[in-house]
Amino acid sequence: MSAIEFLAAAPVPPAAATAAALHPLLAQQWRAGGAAVQAVEVAAEVPIALVFNGISHAVMMATPLDVAEFAVGFALSEGVVEQAHECRDVQVHTHAEGTPEESRAVHIEIPPRHFMRLKERRRALVGRTGCGVCGIDSLQALDLRPEPVPAPAWRDALDAQTVLRPFGDLPGRQPLNARAGSLHAAGWATPQGELTEVLEDVGRHNALDKLFGRLALTGRLGEPGFVVMTSRTSYELVRKCARLGVPAFATISAPTTLALQLARESGMHLWGLCRPPTALRYV
Repeated sequence: MSAIEFLAAAPVPPAAATAAALHPLLAQQWRAGGAAVQAVEVAAEVPIALVFNGISHAVMMATPLDVAEFAVGFALSEGVVEQAHECRDVQVHTHAEGTPEESRAVHIEIPPRHFMRLKERRRALVGRTGCGVCGIDSLQALDLRPEPVPAPAWRDALDAQTVLRPFGDLPGRQPLNARAGSLHAAGWATPQGELTEVLEDVGRHNALDKLFGRLALTGRLGEPGFVVMTSRTSYELVRKCARLGVPAFATISAPTTLALQLARESGMHLWGLCRPPTALRYV
């Protein structure tokens, strides 16, 4: 799969991008003997509009870093498009830069057939105002029908030591969280447990979308590997991974029952409570 070419309306140097993601503040640090003022950094959370073919589909609150990756990953993991190359002419625009009202808009052109499907989906969701019988309509709206994921031989050979290896490396690959302490991370690990990519965001779903977007934009979506995250295993995360064909998913916390159900239905191997030296694989 070839890498996607995308355009940024105003390319931002890494240092400036990090400055946009972290805001300096003063805080009182309290100890037994009293309080002292110290400088701290707080993670930014701004509106990011996802605009497909000129129509705004969603506004997400996210960390304003790796925004193009976030939009492309969202389009893939939410089924807006089926292939990475169907995201064309990706443009990131910044509004009210440097103010409390700062926001981003990501414009993506997608094929007409996907755009028509997206509009039909929006119409259907707007019409659902009740739960029907025991929430059946709401469950259908959530699209809880995971695709079957591949079952490569390397996935069946994964052991706890290999799964835990990237978790030992994650803290050193989270520069924003090291400074602000409030960001999730999503990482991509090889079948040998080598951590090759880490993306951060205040939202766990956003971090995962950024990871998928990075892999897509660099032409590596579909390479052998598994996802690791510094969060609990929610059903939304499992659903996103299943849509992208991820055969194994590991998190630092535990899953929910619905997450387990979706993982089993898709054939995904789910690891939880990955805290060296132990990890659980749910069967």
